[in-house]
Amino acid sequence: MYHLIVKKDNLANKKNAEKFKRALEVFDGAGINYTIHETSLKDEAKNITREVTSGKGNSVITVGGDGTLHDVLNGFCDFENNTLGLIPFGTGNDFAESAHIPFDAEKAAQIIVEGYSKKIDFIQLESGLRSINAVGMGIDVDVLKRAYSGKSVKRSKYLKALIVSLIKFKSYDFTVKYNGKEENHFGLIAALGNGRQLGGGIKMFPEADIADGKLNLFIADYISKPAIIGAFSKLMRGKVNKVKQVTALACDSVEFIPHGENYTIEADGELYENVPLAAHIERAKLNFYLKNENNKDGK
Repeated sequence: MYHLIVKKDNLANKKNAEKFKRALEVFDGAGINYTIHETSLKDEAKNITREVTSGKGNSVITVGGDGTLHDVLNGFCDFENNTLGLIPFGTGNDFAESAHIPFDAEKAAQIIVEGYSKKIDFIQLESGLRSINAVGMGIDVDVLKRAYSGKSVKRSKYLKALIVSLIKFKSYDFTVKYNGKEENHFGLIAALGNGRQLGGGIKMFPEADIADGKLNLFIADYISKPAIIGAFSKLMRGKVNKVKQVTALACDSVEFIPHGENYTIEADGELYENVPLAAHIERAKLNFYLKNENNKDGK
C-alpha cells in the first residue's frame, strides 16, 4: 500500500494543488492503490509514518520538502520491510538534489511507479534524532532563523538570509571529536552531511554520496569580513577544499561540543534546542525510491 503524506498548507497553494493532481494521475495510470494523509499538526507526519511502517510492505511517499522528509524518517519503524519515496514540494529541496529526484511532480511520481529502490544511508544522532540530509550548528542555524522569520516561500530567501548572517554572525568556540582526534575550533559552522548541500543549494559536502556509508564533516573556522565573500563564492561552487579555513573530510562518527550553556542545532532545516550533536552514519538501512541508473532506456 502507498501512503502519501502531504501538508494541508501545501495544497492550499493553487500551483501545488495542480502539481499534486498531476502526480496522482501518474499513480492512477499505473493502477496503484494509495491513501492520502493530509497533515497540519506537529508530529502528525511522524506519527502516521510510525503507524504505517509498524506493518510490512508499505511505501511512505513524502510530498513535501526536507522538513517533512525529516519528520517521516523520524517516524520510520521497520526499515527492512517498508520503503520511502519523495515528491519534492519544498522550498530548499536539498535532499532531492542529492538523490537526483526531479522537482517535476510527474517525473518524481514516475520514479516511484517504476518501483526501483536502493538502500541508502542516514545520519543517526545519539539522542535518537535522525537526519536524512544534514545536521549542523552555527551560522546555518542563524540563516534558518532569519529565513523562517519572513513570509517568503521562494528559495531565494535562504540566500538573502545567508548574506545577512555572513555580515552579522560572530564565530564561537567548540570542540570536535572524530577519527580518534579531539580539536578545538573558533568557527562559523560545524556540520555533518549525508547529502551534498544544505540551505537551498550551498554545496558544503560536494563529495557526499547518500549510499557511500560515510559521514561528511564540514568545519569553517573564523573568516575575516573582507575574505568572506570570496570564501562563500567557492562554497557555492562546491570548491570547499579551496577555502583554507575549511576542514572537510569523511568519517564514521563525530561529536561537536559547543563551549556554552545554550545552543541550537538544525537537522534537515528543523531547529532543536540543546540537543547534543553527536552522530554516526547508519549504512544502507533505508529503502528509498530512486531513478534506476541501470535502465538503458533512461526512464
